[in-house]
Amino acid sequence: MTGLLTSIQAALGLPHTTIAFTSSGALPSAFAVTDLACASIAVAGQAVSEWLHQHTGRLPCLEVDRRLASFWFASSIRPVGWTVPPLWDPIAGDYATKDGWIRLHTNAPHHRAAAEHVLGACTDRSAMAARVAQWGKTELEDAVIAAGGCAAEMRTWAQWQAHPQGLAVNAESLVQFAGNDGKESKPWRGSVAQPLTGIRVLDLTRVLAGPIASRFLAGLGADVLRIDPPSWNEPGVVPEVTLGKRCARLDLHHCADRAVFESLLSGADILLHGYRADALERLGYGLAERRKLAPGLIDVCLNAYGWSGPWRHRRGFDSLVQMSSGIADAGMQRQKADKPTPLPLQALDHATGYLMAAAAVRLLGSGGSARLSLARMAKLLIDGGTGTAEPLRPEDEHDQGVLVEQTPWGPAHRLNVPLKISGTPWQWTLASCELGSHRPQWW
Repeated sequence: MTGLLTSIQAALGLPHTTIAFTSSGALPSAFAVTDLACASIAVAGQAVSEWLHQHTGRLPCLEVDRRLASFWFASSIRPVGWTVPPLWDPIAGDYATKDGWIRLHTNAPHHRAAAEHVLGACTDRSAMAARVAQWGKTELEDAVIAAGGCAAEMRTWAQWQAHPQGLAVNAESLVQFAGNDGKESKPWRGSVAQPLTGIRVLDLTRVLAGPIASRFLAGLGADVLRIDPPSWNEPGVVPEVTLGKRCARLDLHHCADRAVFESLLSGADILLHGYRADALERLGYGLAERRKLAPGLIDVCLNAYGWSGPWRHRRGFDSLVQMSSGIADAGMQRQKADKPTPLPLQALDHATGYLMAAAAVRLLGSGGSARLSLARMAKLLIDGGTGTAEPLRPEDEHDQGVLVEQTPWGPAHRLNVPLKISGTPWQWTLASCELGSHRPQWW
């Protein structure tokens, strides 16, 4: 725990302060996933604590519950009388090739179409498995990527360290900060109870890291407006991640919507985005254009495979990075399994999300930008080694909050928040909502 915590504190320029961690146990994993959950949530809280100290002269105490942190890294919502839609497309997953393993990520319709363009249309996993088995893993990865899809062959950590992209991302900083343009920050309008009141967050992120970041900021008073394209949906995670936010849609290929977006951007304090490294540039909203539209904007972004190297523009997700970086292979070897054994949950996404939130808070008052990646988070986790083998005490009804969240799908409870900031209660004023439920405007 200490190594992960101090590494993340150093990356964010935070003091090497001791933070209280309560309860015991860990998620079963080849790596210290619970330690990563606790450390990433803790530093997000520490960034807020330092922000409050700056404005009030009082440094709040922090406490993180290991059990609850582990549970929140899976999901926080507990539906009452309904169920969250499945997270995965029916043919997404790991497949044996002629010479190893590959993972196909087909949750988005256009990503499934790309895989089927290469492999042929499939209605079930058995049909897909038969077709994948005829390919070599590298050949198939290259073909799916070339078709605009998402795939990753399983590599060992040693292979990733020797790979050009592994070499590139492992040399990057965990958080890459850049300075501001000198614009004065606006006056603080927050309070101890709601430290981010008055902060506008424009959220352009998708599953899963960026939405975790904006959910964290919303719980502390920020006005979060999420923007999605007209046809995008992610039903398996929307109830989990839209808590506290308003969600609207814009088509940045249409002039009228571009004008609305530019107005929203000019009024934002923080921009979160998780497009591939060149995507906003191709839409005409590169960093120079963003700074011109919104001087002093805090710009926090992530991608899957890092910001340098040959894969910096490659599509990717947590589960793919786990395959590429050696995590799934290490799990298979340590458990003596006969198939890839990834982390028990999407820990790279969640941890990166909390670091994005922490970076945004660290930049409040000074401006600037921060860049993070899932692949660099994978290196941090792998370097952190194994955690305790002591199991977590199972979840029970006392872990849920008493408030009932009235969502469009039905009532729900949330697990108690794992992070306590003394004097600052968690207050999400909006229940989770469907994407596109609101108008694209600031309150």
